[in-house]
Amino acid sequence: MGKYIIKDIQYMKYYKKIIAEGELIMVDRDKIREAVEMILEAIGEDPKREGLQETPDRVARMYEEVFSGLHKDPSDDLQIFFTEEHEELVLVKDISFYSMCEHHLLPFYGKAHVGYIPKSGKVTGLSKLARVVDSFAKRPQLQERLTSQVADLIMDNIDARGVIVVIEAEHMCMTMRGIKKPGSFTTTSAVRGILHKDQAVRAEALKLIKD
Repeated sequence: MGKYIIKDIQYMKYYKKIIAEGELIMVDRDKIREAVEMILEAIGEDPKREGLQETPDRVARMYEEVFSGLHKDPSDDLQIFFTEEHEELVLVKDISFYSMCEHHLLPFYGKAHVGYIPKSGKVTGLSKLARVVDSFAKRPQLQERLTSQVADLIMDNIDARGVIVVIEAEHMCMTMRGIKKPGSFTTTSAVRGILHKDQAVRAEALKLIKD
């Protein structure tokens, strides 16, 4: 099992279901179906009525999809390297993503901007950066953690000179409930290496993200 799954389990205490071989147990659809039926009953609905009969199964299949990142090691998406004579910023902007806030299990979604400065010409495919975002996003998450996880994995696996990750997202837990402020966006950033140490380099990267 990759270290980034192990690391997640260490600080996400509710995800301790591990079988002997060290792999995460896949989604238990039966248990989800039972839980959804109980929730429907608890809010005063009848899970047996026509419009809700298929709902527990639909929710189980949905959770299997939206939490599929729990059963992946995101570092697998950065195994292929290409050697190029390029040691300037590589930036992929506007990577669409969705995730589920672990506090209320409501979606948050938006755009991720991921950039890195290669070392010794080691670069990875542009689509790999988007895959890393997806792998970390498809699990119960916090936006702050998601931002740092993406930055740390790229920094460690590509051995980059520097990494910058900026995420902008709207949270349904602020839109649908509580303060009820639709259209409010949260921005988080994580910078590593030279992009953290060198203010001019960081400013250039942020300008490219904003342009």
